[in-house]
Amino acid sequence: MKKKVLAVMLSSAMAAAALAGCGSSNSDTAATTADTAATQADAAATDAAAAGTEAAADGAADYEECTLSMDWWGGDSRHEATNNAVAAFQTKYPGITVSANFGAWSDWETAKASEYLSGTNPDVQQTNFDWINKYDADGNTFLDLNTVADTLDLSQYDQATLDLAKDSKGGLAGIPVSLTGRTFYFNKATFEQAGLEIPATLADLEAAGPVFQEKLGDNYYPLVIGEYDRAILVAFYEQGQTGQPIINEAGNFTLTQDQLKDGLAFIDRLEDEHVIPTMEYIDGEGADSMDKSARFINGEYAGIFEWDSSPAKYMSALGDNAANLVVQQEFPELKAYKKVSLMFSISAKTQHPHEAALLLNYMLNDPEGTAIMSTERGIPESKAAYETLDAAGAIDATVAEAHKAVMDSDPLYWNPLFDDSSLKGDTSAYTTVFSQLSYGRDASGAEYTLDQATADLYAAYTAIAPAAQ
Repeated sequence: MKKKVLAVMLSSAMAAAALAGCGSSNSDTAATTADTAATQADAAATDAAAAGTEAAADGAADYEECTLSMDWWGGDSRHEATNNAVAAFQTKYPGITVSANFGAWSDWETAKASEYLSGTNPDVQQTNFDWINKYDADGNTFLDLNTVADTLDLSQYDQATLDLAKDSKGGLAGIPVSLTGRTFYFNKATFEQAGLEIPATLADLEAAGPVFQEKLGDNYYPLVIGEYDRAILVAFYEQGQTGQPIINEAGNFTLTQDQLKDGLAFIDRLEDEHVIPTMEYIDGEGADSMDKSARFINGEYAGIFEWDSSPAKYMSALGDNAANLVVQQEFPELKAYKKVSLMFSISAKTQHPHEAALLLNYMLNDPEGTAIMSTERGIPESKAAYETLDAAGAIDATVAEAHKAVMDSDPLYWNPLFDDSSLKGDTSAYTTVFSQLSYGRDASGAEYTLDQATADLYAAYTAIAPAAQ
């Protein structure tokens, strides 16, 4: 069944349209106020016609009444914003129902990978940049969004940004919602308890470890990082010394085995100096994600190494103490990279591409939708979204500061091979190597040394990114 929905519609006109033949003809009110309803409907049509281009851009065209499946991962604040945007979309486009599935990142990709293999991925999906290579290598998993450009306003994005999301066929596999990079966030209250300033250099951070242990106790740490965080920090550490990305644009791994060993030894040193907890200590808490960690919430973990788009969930977790979380500029000893934060994609198998595009356009470009979505996925690349949020003063100061810290650091190129499934994942190289190195033993219980960790990680890197000559 087709339904005409006008982009510019007064609430009274919406009622009139319902009375005029969208399934509410049995209403007693409709029977007694038909003339008034018709007049209101005509007025609404006149208003919409006057809106012209605005209405067209808003997707005010025939659409199919349908149910769209959608999923995403994130923290509680992202879930709340996205669910609110979905609810508002359903109000604006009656007849379209969105069935949403969402959760934390832990184990998320494992579940999604099986969906891609079986072709059961949702109509609309939050996606990672590297998933284009992983799951859309043939260009048949994600819809080419150029085919729905009459509904999804691509003109709001710089072409260079869109080009990052091209698939093997040259199609647009996703919309880059934002660009991002990693930076440090510190709990200033905990540092003050230790009698320290927020670290301005890597040397300051390393020096803070013993002070935390002495003044606050064994359960207090200046920084907490998981296995994937450690891999990124090793990359930043070595890039700071070489000045080039560890995987270059040609797809080659640029570190020697000795340089990689130096990076892993750096992580070992951070543990030894009580700068970061061991993976055994982190795992012992059993937190689903760091924003759920009681140790982070109560200030025992006084620092995180996170995306510039991610502070909202941590600030939300801190509640009344959110203002204690402050951004630190990139340490001069490190060299960061920037990447596509995440994307939204539409399944190539969707039966409702137009309606799926309506949903994306609402969330990414529409003033109403973007105001609700806010900066939960970073500072938006959409010009329309940025203008809406900036005018409303809705760009969170912490997010803006973190984003500026990354972008002002002259970040290096990020190759999506860094997140190849053989490297990143619950049973992949980053998790295995950094966990075993921290525990000091492998899965069998045998000793696991720095040399073994270096050999294993070097082999994993060069298996997907041959060593540079």
